[in-house]
Amino acid sequence: MREIGGYFELELPIKDCIMHSRCVAVNSGRHALEYILRGLNGQIKEILIPDYTCDSILQPIETLNMPYRFYNINEQLEICDGFSSEIEKEGTYLVVNNYFGIKDAYVKLLSEKYGRKLIVDNSQAWYALEIRNTKCFYSPRKFFGLPDGGMAYTDEMPQIVLNSGISWNRATHLLKRIDTGANSGYGDFHNDEATISDEPLTLMSPLTYRLLSSIDMGSVKRKRRRNYSILAEALGTSNMLNLPDIDTFECPMIYPFMTDIHGLREYLIENKIYVAQYWPNVLNWSDKDSVAFKYTQNIISLPIDHRYDENDMNYIIEIITKKQRK
Repeated sequence: MREIGGYFELELPIKDCIMHSRCVAVNSGRHALEYILRGLNGQIKEILIPDYTCDSILQPIETLNMPYRFYNINEQLEICDGFSSEIEKEGTYLVVNNYFGIKDAYVKLLSEKYGRKLIVDNSQAWYALEIRNTKCFYSPRKFFGLPDGGMAYTDEMPQIVLNSGISWNRATHLLKRIDTGANSGYGDFHNDEATISDEPLTLMSPLTYRLLSSIDMGSVKRKRRRNYSILAEALGTSNMLNLPDIDTFECPMIYPFMTDIHGLREYLIENKIYVAQYWPNVLNWSDKDSVAFKYTQNIISLPIDHRYDENDMNYIIEIITKKQRK
């Protein structure tokens, strides 16, 4: 029965539409992958996953007791040569990362080659479009202030009934950041994050869905692309990564910057520019001479999201230039 009256909830505007409406909305990115894998139960003999990835991807694979193997990436953030024959084996499925949201064109090429055998990890690529006959999953909290949430796109639906999720109890870091700043909520962020892996697969909570529905997706995309372009223009010649042209992808998550400036990551953090490291777990399972190991240690993820403007980007550039001159 509908509730009428009583105290007010958060005032959240509802926009006309939500992205990825064809997807199944669940409680996290890893659970979105689990949803896809459950639809393939009995078909999978082996899953190939990149050596440069978050260890959370292993959780649903191991939960479902599915065999997997790592493959190596190259310096273009693509599959190393020599794996084509492995991918084409019957019952083999391939997980590929749309790294930093900048590999849309490469993912499209793979989809044309491998089709239904391909599972795209769009955790870092919220704005990447779904591709027909290709499975993919998203993690919107990598882009927006959400307590949890994931999206699964697949045409092989599992025969399961999902309960609705609950997420009010892991929104403390979001509320604290507004009231008392990022540092005060950092511990809550890690605690709230840890609870996601302990949960079973559920539908996305009404709170998360409502928060997601209140976001102006077009405005966010424009701001991210603008900020990325500013950093790319200023830092492109000193970036040791060969990045694709911005016209080849929808919207980036961060600007990946690799440099030989010693101590730059720490210097940025000292100046309150918080840069995430993707993904420390790779150092535990990759060879020290691998691209994955090198990129984990050396890529600095410069923030470009919609909270920031041209002045903020220029400040980042100023701090990097100052450190470079030391």
